[in-house]
Amino acid sequence: MIAHLLAPHVPRAARGLGITCTVSGGGVALTFDDGPHPVGTPAVLAILEEAQIKATFFLVGEQVQRRPALAAEIAQRGHGVALHGYRHRPMPVLSARAVQDDLDRGAEAIETATGVRPKIHRPPYGLYSPAGLDAARDRGLKPVLWSRWGKDWRRFTTPERIASRAGANLCSGDVILLHDADFYSSRGSHERTTEALKLIVRELKRQKIGTVLAL
Repeated sequence: MIAHLLAPHVPRAARGLGITCTVSGGGVALTFDDGPHPVGTPAVLAILEEAQIKATFFLVGEQVQRRPALAAEIAQRGHGVALHGYRHRPMPVLSARAVQDDLDRGAEAIETATGVRPKIHRPPYGLYSPAGLDAARDRGLKPVLWSRWGKDWRRFTTPERIASRAGANLCSGDVILLHDADFYSSRGSHERTTEALKLIVRELKRQKIGTVLAL
């Protein structure tokens, strides 16, 4: 269990569990958790559209059911849709059956709204339990965490700090974690993320780093 809890913070622990934290293909992957959000997601989509960048959105099933058209728009714009669970609850506190039900309900909600069955998964807070990791793989889901994060959920952070943490000195293969919603974080955090994303996009172009969609 200790390795599962360390995986979001210690790359060696993630590798030992066979959890992906980086990508191949000569670029970096932009990922967004916790949506879709009625304000944050459209704002992020607009920035990505203008920059001609594709990203991957790890969607929460309960939010998809509230906004199926917005979830469908994400897929229609050519972005990846992935599973973040049906509800935003840490796996280690759930029973094996509860985890299985959460994965199934979340995947079904996403497929119903978008027509796409998610193939990759990231758990809330990046925390896998042994039962949760097994359940995800049993369902053909590839577990994916991240190598860079903006910590954009924090109440007193700034767009500049978010962009610096997530976008400075990027390496080919980095997976960047951001959030396009504030349902499970500090109120209004998606606004700071939106401003930070503009800075990150600028940095990607300055470093001439490409982005990739497939994780």
